Amino acid sequence: MNYRKIGKSNLLVSEIGFGCMSLGEDNNENIKLLREAENNGINYFDTADLYQKGQNEVILGKAFRDIRKEVIIATKVGNKWRDDFSGWDWNPSKSYILQAVEQSLRRLQTDYIDLYQLHGGTIDDPIDDTISAFETLKQQGKILHYGISSIRPNVIREYVNRSEIISVMMQYSLLDRRPEESCLKLLTNNNIGVLARGTLAKGLLIDKPATDYLNYSTKEVEITANAVKSLSQNNRSVVNTAIGYVFKNSAICSSVVGIRTFEQLEVVLGYDSNPISENEYQLLEGSMVANTYDQHR
Repeated sequence: MNYRKIGKSNLLVSEIGFGCMSLGEDNNENIKLLREAENNGINYFDTADLYQKGQNEVILGKAFRDIRKEVIIATKVGNKWRDDFSGWDWNPSKSYILQAVEQSLRRLQTDYIDLYQLHGGTIDDPIDDTISAFETLKQQGKILHYGISSIRPNVIREYVNRSEIISVMMQYSLLDRRPEESCLKLLTNNNIGVLARGTLAKGLLIDKPATDYLNYSTKEVEITANAVKSLSQNNRSVVNTAIGYVFKNSAICSSVVGIRTFEQLEVVLGYDSNPISENEYQLLEGSMVANTYDQHR
């Protein structure tokens, strides 16, 4: 496993990150799966207080309480469950963030969070208030760094200009090239790392039957998936090719993949950093016209 530094921080994260949202209901199996991932070199684990009504953080805390310093734990804040758990409401206020972090720390059984991320965001948020919350938590030592999880260019620009974020988590794959339009260059120029989610496009790039995806038709998805498969022979798997595409952009620090089973973990660990060539990259690029953002520009 190779490791990359997140932006201007000192956090070295595995090129494959573990997206904990996909964990199942068997907590004992989940803990075994998380430990197996760590044993195989994955050190970045991404969760959120929203997932499984907080139980996702509990599982992560149990899995790594005895090796806390060996892993990098990232969680998210901003979506507040209603008292009856009928749904959640968006709350990026300073007062809520300062309250929510205490619950995350308790569930994670830790006294610090490596990377605390705003779980979304809109241009109408009290952005300076949100930033103040994160800065306060850094000063208190409860978080080491902070970032945002967003695909909205207008929101990303505001945090780049007004905060000390070290990272942006965003969806990015061969079937979702919207970040290439402006965000990846902006973040690279400001030494802010990108944590890519959705790299495998819900499995459409590797093994799932083609279907409509974003603005692409089923036929277009099939063409792109076939381009990935055509370059995935001999010593390169389809997973390697799909993930290799996003790593051709220097902004990417980690591909955060949702993992639910040991079989999925084994497949993802097959990514061996065998880079795709420039010619192969251009072939993949040319397989479909890149999509762009039509909102929140």
